[in-house]
Amino acid sequence: MQIIRRLETAAGNLFKLKKNRGFCHLYSGQEACAVGIRASMRPEDAVISGYRVHGWAYLMGVTPSGILAELTGRSDGCSRGKGGSMHMYAKNFYGGNGIVGAQVPIGVGVALAGKYLNINSVCFTLYGDGAANQGQVYEAFNMAKLLNVPAIFVCENNGLELDTSLTRSSANATYYTQGDTIPGIRADGMDVLTVQEVSRFAIDFCLRGNGPIILELTTYRYGGHYISDPGTSYRTRVEVQAIRQTRDPIMSFKEKILSSKIASDDELKVIDSEAKKEIETASANAKIDVEIDLNELTTDIYANFTKERIRGITPWQTYRHKSSGRIYLKEP
Repeated sequence: MQIIRRLETAAGNLFKLKKNRGFCHLYSGQEACAVGIRASMRPEDAVISGYRVHGWAYLMGVTPSGILAELTGRSDGCSRGKGGSMHMYAKNFYGGNGIVGAQVPIGVGVALAGKYLNINSVCFTLYGDGAANQGQVYEAFNMAKLLNVPAIFVCENNGLELDTSLTRSSANATYYTQGDTIPGIRADGMDVLTVQEVSRFAIDFCLRGNGPIILELTTYRYGGHYISDPGTSYRTRVEVQAIRQTRDPIMSFKEKILSSKIASDDELKVIDSEAKKEIETASANAKIDVEIDLNELTTDIYANFTKERIRGITPWQTYRHKSSGRIYLKEP
């Protein structure tokens, strides 16, 4: 959680320096959701999310350097600088999605593939409360239940659909009940241990052949909807500060660790110091790394492409296709 918090701070700072390319949605405050789920996952389990995916990319194996360089459009980025904030991928991580709610039916497809191939896996499909009322989400629910696939739908409910409160946008704001015949659970998304346990329960539920399940994780984002949104026109600074002081996932987990005498305050300071150093190094590299050449615009379009050339803007314009073959993941 410390790495993700500092990673998002660095991403925000790079955006303010006009080093970032395109939109940038931060996960600060919601770290316990991703970390808790990841702690429950097995090697064969998969995940797909919306557009706050920097933290998930890190948890699934992408280095901080690969993430921040991707944000600045550089060659060491995990997608060679061509994907940006919303399009990062790793093994069993099917990335983010720039279209609100579009990842949900894809997640059902990933879960169906796991069932079809008999690999005993589940797919966590994350979406926000803003996506919860999208038509394709309900269609995905229906398909998942009809086919009884091991899909775990996770609604990260931060209470704000961009800048609209859930009471003004949703006739049914108890999101864990929206699946109708799909059972659901609501849990505290600011408590990493709670998220871990409810995720473990969901995995076991799916693997017993019960089909899909919905988890609603009540959480809170500290920043605006995206970097350029100050997030103060639809909520007060007092509200944000109160959440930081009473429900912050990192501080509350730190208190649990210290009160249980699992680690000392000095040991936790070492963890924080190492996280700070790693992110500072990654941020510095993201500023000086080179951009890819124009001839790489036609790479990584297809997997196992059988033809040498691909069509351009017109039928008589063709380009040579090739794969860069470069993947930036953490060492095991």
